[in-house]
Amino acid sequence: MTIKRFFPLRRALAGQSVPALLLSLALSLILSLALSFLPVEAAQADPIAVQRASLQADGTGWSLDARFDFDLNSSLEDAVNKGVPLYFTTDFDLSRPRWYWFDEEPVSVSQSIRLSFQPLTREYRVSTGGLQLGFGTLSEALAVIKHVTSWHVIDRNQVAAGETYTASVRMQLDIALMPKPFQIDAVNNRDWNLSSDWKRFNFTAAPNAK
Repeated sequence: MTIKRFFPLRRALAGQSVPALLLSLALSLILSLALSFLPVEAAQADPIAVQRASLQADGTGWSLDARFDFDLNSSLEDAVNKGVPLYFTTDFDLSRPRWYWFDEEPVSVSQSIRLSFQPLTREYRVSTGGLQLGFGTLSEALAVIKHVTSWHVIDRNQVAAGETYTASVRMQLDIALMPKPFQIDAVNNRDWNLSSDWKRFNFTAAPNAK
């Protein structure tokens, strides 16, 4: 608050008793604190762009190939370099509308990739499941995270041949997988809000997928 903004407040409180003055100041403080906790608009969050997404037959069903684009802001990059692991989760859903009931959703799966930095070896590591890869630079590690390939998402027996479904995919920085102390800070910090919108496209289950 600037000095000029104090004058209207001073005039407004002139002639009030000390208890009334303290009450007014307390209410102003409560209002200021309440406004500081208002949610940040989604438009201010750092976005992840879904550049493309498609499904490819893999012999037992279909695999997802998707490419994302994003940059780590200075806060996230600093956190990684200080040893805080980041988790990027890709969600995939498959659904089909039904006029007589709720939409059918035969598939809903997620896959998480862990990004970390090892200060002793000065190496960035990307790991998922039992696979772990090392990289000399952060950009090389992020390039792997941004490209989800050969991820088996649909079994052949989960869909009906010839039927058309809506496939949906997104990626987000998964705060829930972080160590507990960092989760609390990240929830109230918009710098940690990194996610994409859902990318949707039609998928028709071929009867002879191989």
